[in-house]
Amino acid sequence: MQSRKIIALWLALVLLTIFFQVILGGYVRLTQSGLSMYDWHVVHGVIPPLTEEAWQEAFENYKQTPEYIKINVGMSLHEYKLIYLREYNHRILGRLSGLIFVVPLFLFIFLRWLPWRENKILLAAGLLYAAQGLMGWYMVQSGLVDNPHVSPYRLAAHFWLALIIFIMIMWRMLSLQCGGGRITPALFKTSYGKNWLMFTALLIVQISWGAFMAGLKAGHVSNSWPLMFGYWIPPNMFSGFDGFWSHFVANSVTVHFIHRWLAFLVLAAAIALFRAMHRLSAPEIPIKRGTTVLLLLTATQLTLGILVILFDVQLSLALIHQGLGAWIFFMTIFLLHRMAATQVGAGHASPLELKEK
Repeated sequence: MQSRKIIALWLALVLLTIFFQVILGGYVRLTQSGLSMYDWHVVHGVIPPLTEEAWQEAFENYKQTPEYIKINVGMSLHEYKLIYLREYNHRILGRLSGLIFVVPLFLFIFLRWLPWRENKILLAAGLLYAAQGLMGWYMVQSGLVDNPHVSPYRLAAHFWLALIIFIMIMWRMLSLQCGGGRITPALFKTSYGKNWLMFTALLIVQISWGAFMAGLKAGHVSNSWPLMFGYWIPPNMFSGFDGFWSHFVANSVTVHFIHRWLAFLVLAAAIALFRAMHRLSAPEIPIKRGTTVLLLLTATQLTLGILVILFDVQLSLALIHQGLGAWIFFMTIFLLHRMAATQVGAGHASPLELKEK
């Protein structure tokens, strides 16, 4: 049907804008441009300063922020324009992505190409778009009070919201294009289902600690590998913070250490998933290829992580590392969808499960 092709192209375009938004967000963070826009206006905020007088007024307001006072004191107007426009482009792309998603969604529902009762996941994604915008401002606001750095917890929430929106839309697109997508408990009783759960759980933790790394700028803590400060286990991992558990999320040395070595557990889980799937006599080709690609991406990501450390968070390497981490998560959800699609219905064994037996 022509309508299915149009819907698929629309959803693919939305996914592309979200992915670019994630990459651009990483670029804004790595260039320390995220606190350049000290206010948030949904409507007239789409228009940047257009005259020298407007730019000068924006710059004078920025000079009152903690970031200028503690980090960028002495910055020129030209330098301010550069960081402002980076953050401005990030916000505009977010709004553009939301419009590209929401306007056609309601049009297709009105045309009955997408019956709303069958597309609640897309309606929920639309609500999360609004939540994402609010979370973005809530994150920025945390760096405009006293400390010129955003909260790593709010940054992690902002990042995860983007990933969740992406997978919700991707799941619906795969269901429209390939069919299936209904998950039953039987799926996770198989060896490959259990290994998928283990890999995904570790990956979620690893991505979360990667966001903490970004918020704390913990990537700059050590540029040596495999040792940190000449130690396998740094001596200052549990000092300087009140409360034992706070070290795991607030101590930049501890967060760096966890993210550095958890990567090897994620790789081991990827190998286990690969072996579990390839032990089947005749695994579904998309799933077999997917687990192979997932393993290769995970190994590449670990290597990139080491290079990011050695080159002290070099911009291009760090951006590729962030983008690849998101892509690995997307591939993980793709595998789940394809595994779910092999199930023939509730109360029945899936083709994969029968092959495993």
